[in-house]
Amino acid sequence: MTGLRWGILATGGIAHLFTSDLRTAGLDVAAVGSRRPESAARFAETFGIARAHGSYEQLAQDPDVDIVYIATPHTQHLEAAALALEHGKHVLIEKPVTLDADQARAIGDLAAGRNLLAMEAMWTRYLPHMIRIREIIAAGTLGEIRALHADHTQRISADPAHRLNALELGGGALLDLGIYPVSFAWDILGAPESIAAAGRLGDTGADTEVGTVFTHAGGAVSTTLISSRGAGPNVAHIVGTDARIDIDRVWYCPTSFRVTAPDGTVLETYESTNEGRGMQFQALYAEQLIAAGRTDSDLMPFEDSIRIMGTLDEIRRQIGVRYPGVG
Repeated sequence: MTGLRWGILATGGIAHLFTSDLRTAGLDVAAVGSRRPESAARFAETFGIARAHGSYEQLAQDPDVDIVYIATPHTQHLEAAALALEHGKHVLIEKPVTLDADQARAIGDLAAGRNLLAMEAMWTRYLPHMIRIREIIAAGTLGEIRALHADHTQRISADPAHRLNALELGGGALLDLGIYPVSFAWDILGAPESIAAAGRLGDTGADTEVGTVFTHAGGAVSTTLISSRGAGPNVAHIVGTDARIDIDRVWYCPTSFRVTAPDGTVLETYESTNEGRGMQFQALYAEQLIAAGRTDSDLMPFEDSIRIMGTLDEIRRQIGVRYPGVG
């Protein structure tokens, strides 16, 4: 352990999940900050955190915090990350990293100028089963990868007041759910060379369903399906000329997969043995980077986070979603 001291900025549901996994991994959670002192106090009591701050500013100023996990809604990511970086803190920013590529670039520039780590909390990339999948691909087991498919489909509230349906809060299935399969396609096949998207908008103008087709270098094709109004299988497939990988439900969480040859022979079966949700692996990786004097992630460089936001920007353009005050 490097001994880094974590600060948790915001106290919503994702902050609870992340902090629980930090505790599972034995990492040092030193402080929490909320805009409401009573919320910070409750969170601190729940997780045995020594210091509860009644504002984000106080958390960012805390001299006993080395790295801040940004757990606000993504409409506030830029402001919160900039606050922490300006006070000399490294940042792990909940995904999607911002609302658009311009905001992501602003965070990247700020972190680079202060020689600090800025990392998107795309925790799926750091899970053991995803590490093993990349090893299998690198070994050439799949042959030439020809296609990829992933879905992220959940039944979430149709209430117009729900955050996911509010455009002013960056609502819509794409940013909350679609970031997973879109980032996965980038991870396995690289940047898309062409992007085609279709979607359905709800009564508030936020997207409820989105389908995408990307082409990648060498002609590989990836497809994604995203919905906030219906629960699908939430599985993923990588198809190569010599074998395929089928990732079981829920593919972006700790889970199992199989490598299968074209004749149906199972070449490898992977079973997850992770404790917790698996969000601790990204935190452990961030700590290792900082201990080594590094300020960027090999598994997900911040430049990739910026460019993935650019892909999401283009999808939004094609389906007609625009957030207030954002291009």
